[in-house]
Amino acid sequence: MTSLVKIAAATFPLGWLDSWAQYEDKIASWVGDAAGNGADLLIFPEYGSMELASLAGAAAAEDLEASITAVVERADDMNALFARLGAEHDVHVLAPSVPVLTDGRPVNRAHFYAPDGKCGTQDKQIMTRFEREEWDIAPGRNGVTLFDTALGRIGILICYDSEFPLLGRALKDADLILVPSATERMTGYSRVRIGSMARAMENQCVVAMSSVVGDVPWLPAVEAGVGCGGIFGPPDTGFPPTGVIAEGELNAPGWVYADVDLAAVEHVRADGVTLHRSHWDEQDAAATTVTSVTLR
Repeated sequence: MTSLVKIAAATFPLGWLDSWAQYEDKIASWVGDAAGNGADLLIFPEYGSMELASLAGAAAAEDLEASITAVVERADDMNALFARLGAEHDVHVLAPSVPVLTDGRPVNRAHFYAPDGKCGTQDKQIMTRFEREEWDIAPGRNGVTLFDTALGRIGILICYDSEFPLLGRALKDADLILVPSATERMTGYSRVRIGSMARAMENQCVVAMSSVVGDVPWLPAVEAGVGCGGIFGPPDTGFPPTGVIAEGELNAPGWVYADVDLAAVEHVRADGVTLHRSHWDEQDAAATTVTSVTLR
């Protein structure tokens, strides 16, 4: 494990694609830019794959169910592209999450590639109302995964999952938590950003989020994107007092970079001004004893 890691978090715009070659060029340019700027770890957003539905035509892209089918048909090619580019540039890459069919309904799955092509996956655990009520995306069934990599121990919380502290707590041994997101309003982006910062504080680690942006009214699956990339740490020794290590401009496509020394994670966990991670279990007794008092 190396203690110095350069993270690149994407503020990634969705757009209409006329050909697979156009998509290859787009992704090759994004990966090449980040690698050329010295990034070791690249993070693409949740549902960043859904623009591939345009390759099946407007009718498919505009239909929720047909758009899933169209992207599922391109998923293997997409993942092979990210694996190849990661190997070519010697970088770790979290590819955009993609619908994957399991037991008849799709789950929302992120593929994480090491430079040697080895791949791990993480399914989203908790569905938003849109995913449950309109899109019928299924929740993941295998919990969360901690990936042991050459960069450190890395976990993934896909968008809404970052808003639930017990999922974050399950990744308490992670040095880095990646949060690929897709939010259509400022309210959604704010929730994921706040969740990411809270997980960084509680676990005393680094959390990096990536966002989908752009107006794509022809794609009701992700018809708008609001947000930006951001990289956060605990507001404690060795980190910025705000907890914001780096953050992009809202809705401005591009990479957000941060040089992170993971030795600072180890240090703050051992001797921070506060020790949230170590003190977590002290909540249990107080939280299970609730006294009701009437003051009226």
